[in-house]
Amino acid sequence: MTAMDAIHGRLVHTRRVRVLAGHIAALLAPGAMVLDVGSGDGLLARTVMQKRPDVTIHGVDVLVRDQTQIPVRPFDGVHLPAADGGYDSVMFVDVLHHATDQMFLLREAHRVTRRQVIIKDHTREGLLAAPRLRFMDWVGNARHGVHLPYDYWTVQRWHDALGDVGLEVVSWNDRLGLYPGIAGWLFERSLHFLADLRTKSSQG
Repeated sequence: MTAMDAIHGRLVHTRRVRVLAGHIAALLAPGAMVLDVGSGDGLLARTVMQKRPDVTIHGVDVLVRDQTQIPVRPFDGVHLPAADGGYDSVMFVDVLHHATDQMFLLREAHRVTRRQVIIKDHTREGLLAAPRLRFMDWVGNARHGVHLPYDYWTVQRWHDALGDVGLEVVSWNDRLGLYPGIAGWLFERSLHFLADLRTKSSQG
């Protein structure tokens, strides 16, 4: 383990998992069957299930790691390996900005879900947003061989894209509390969001 791995794990990853798991657990319906796209080490999904033992989460990832906290299947980064309406919820946690075609993957999520899509991602808003996001992305992902296109959308671009694929915003939280102290001021303000989205058919 490198010094960067140790610092990132102690100061960022562990807290991020704990905070995000709490937010996500509160959004899932009772007994939900969830597809976690881009599961990584699976720790976040496992932590959500510890908070919500009624929920089942299956993982898929382009790069399946040797050791994961939940079973994770490989996928090609484009087509989700699931039937139409095969899951109650699909979640993307800091995944879509790595995709080759974000719009196609959003449409795939709409196809696969019966009800809900949860997205945690970034917005390119505020002073020096792009370089701050690139730095965070590199620190968190480069050592794992993750594709880094550095393609971050503005808030307006997100809302336009979600509307285009037929997803309606139920909640949009951009005050997540991911980082402590001054790190929150540097790397969180206006750069992160968690959205609870529903298909239009589920709203009707």
